[in-house]
Formats: sequence, structure tokens, C-alpha cells
Amino acid sequence: MPKPPLFAFLFLSLISLFLSCQSYTSTATNATATLSQQFKEAPQFYNSPDCPSTTNDLEEDENDEDNTNNDVVCSESAVHVAMTLDTQYLRGSMAAILSVLQHTSCPENVFFHFVASASSANASLLRATLSNSFPYLKFQVYRFDDSHVSGLISTSIRSALDCPLNYARSYLANLLPLCVRQVVYLDSDLILVDDIAKLAATPLGDYSVLAAPEYCNANFTSYFTPTFWSNPSLSLTFANRKACYFNTGVMVINLDRWRAGDYTKKIEDWMELQKRMRIYELGSLPPFLLVFAGKIASVDHRWNQHGLGGDNFRGLCRDLHPGPASLLHWSGKGKPWARLDANRPCPLDALWAPYDLLRTPFALDS
Repeated sequence: MPKPPLFAFLFLSLISLFLSCQSYTSTATNATATLSQQFKEAPQFYNSPDCPSTTNDLEEDENDEDNTNNDVVCSESAVHVAMTLDTQYLRGSMAAILSVLQHTSCPENVFFHFVASASSANASLLRATLSNSFPYLKFQVYRFDDSHVSGLISTSIRSALDCPLNYARSYLANLLPLCVRQVVYLDSDLILVDDIAKLAATPLGDYSVLAAPEYCNANFTSYFTPTFWSNPSLSLTFANRKACYFNTGVMVINLDRWRAGDYTKKIEDWMELQKRMRIYELGSLPPFLLVFAGKIASVDHRWNQHGLGGDNFRGLCRDLHPGPASLLHWSGKGKPWARLDANRPCPLDALWAPYDLLRTPFALDS
């Protein structure tokens, strides 16, 4: 059977990307279906007596919430956490926020930076939902312009990986205030069971831009296509680098070094090459590996017990990796809230359930 012309293949690829993002957008813009889900108000958490003050050197108007947020966001004592925010994963985000606050000794020092799609009509509803469930939360919502990456995205093995907000982590240095020098980036499908301040304090050494748990036993070559490895120039990308796989759902990022090195542009350059010749298959991860693998500061594996959502195709149940766990991450196709709703939970989904703030129709107010 003859092969279809190249232009036909490219046309079909573009149509596939358009349809996958249309599906995602229709889910995200279905505000009535998603945001009509009510979330319970989380308990308020207070700092322990030995927590540093975030306003020691600043005059604070207790009645001015905006000034209070501005004071904290530029405080050296603040712990900065960045996450994306959308209707599709809102339930997971709420659980992740609760887990962060519940397990840290200084919850009043945590400042959340949420990135939402500028093309979404639901940003104000998302903000209101956060404020209702966490009325004491210190946070800011930033609008991410999808056009920054929409022309650079190539289709991958799972449509959820193909939409612009999944790439927002590459633009944190541009979105967050310049006074935010270091941030912990977290995906929405995880919970912490340890103090995030420990993760935020990860030393990055003199040169590293980011830190994350590395998995050097993973088959690193599988993240790139034969086209990449057979190209004499491209295959030298990792020369003199002990490149290992790391998961970009949990990272500590030095934003000062990121800005100085213009790493957003370096990631975009690889995405532009991917549009011309297919060198990888898996969404936003491979550009990070191309730029950073072998150059990052190491983090203990306990801070990303990932893969609990199974693989990208079937989402089957998985066990924890050997060793202690400080963070449980349902990366992969299967999400705990979806499996619980379908009455097909995996055993480890029971660890996520206590952080679920969804108010069910039969729940009684406490």
C-alpha cells in the first residue's frame, strides 16, 4: 500500500492536535458542569511559634489583603509554590493545596502562584473557588497566554499533554514577580505528607538551575526517537553529561538563574526543532530533559513517588516505590478522583481521598 504524501500526514497531525485541544477546551469551558461542584471549606492552619515572620521589616495594614500578599510574596521567609489551575484538574489542585498546608510547620508563610489560561473564561470562578475553600490562603493567579506555545506544540501520546497550560511551567520566570527568586513547582495530581519547606530548602549548589529526583535506572534513550539518536549532531547533545530521567511534576527552580540563562528560549528552540523533525513523543517533558538532564541538583526520591496513575495508555494500578515517601504523585493516565468516582479505585487512591474537598450531595456540614 503506498504511503500518503508528507503534506497529508502533516495535515492529519494538525487536525489531531486541534481536536485534542478542542476536547480539552470543551471540558475546561464547561464551567456549569465543573465549577457547580461545591468544595468544602478547609480548616485554617497556623504557624508554629518558631516560624520566621514574613513581615518583620514591613509596615502592614491588617485590613489590606493586597498589601499583605505583596509583603509575603517578596519576603525572604516565604515558601513559594507554583501550580497550574484549570477546571479539569481543580479537584486535584484543591487536594494538593490542603496537603501542603496540613503538613507544613509554617503554613502562613506559604505563598501560592497559580497559572491559569488567559483564554479561559473561568479564571474569576477559579479564584472565587479557591477563596471560598481557603479564605486565609495567600495566593496570586497569573494569566498565561496560550499563544506563547500553541504554535510550538506537537502531538504526543496522550491528548492531555498537548494543550498549552501543560507548558506553562517553562514560563514561570516570566510570569512571577522578580522578587521571587526560587519556587517549588507542583503538578495538580499529587499530595504531600511532609513539610514542603524541606523540599523548598533543597540546595542547588553554585550553578544548577533546578532540582528534582533523578531516576538513572530508567531507559533514558526511550524518551527520544530513533531520528534523534541517529542524527550525528543531535546524539551529541548529552555528551559529557550523566543524563538521567527526571519527572517535571515536582521541581525546585532557581528563577534568578533561569532568567539569567534565558532557559525559556532554550526550551522553545527544542520545541521548534521538534516541529521540523520528530525527535520525541511525550509532551513537555523531553525539552526539559534536553536542556537540563545531567545538570540538575539531586533530590531524594521520597519527594516524588510518581507513576501512581499508571502508564499513559491504560492507567493501571501501581505500588509505591521502595523507601520512604514524602510526596505521592498520580502521574500517568489514572487520576484518583476519577477512579474513586467510578468505584474502581486502586489501593493507593485511599491515601488521596482524605484530602478531597469535594462536597458531595449527601455530605453533612460539620
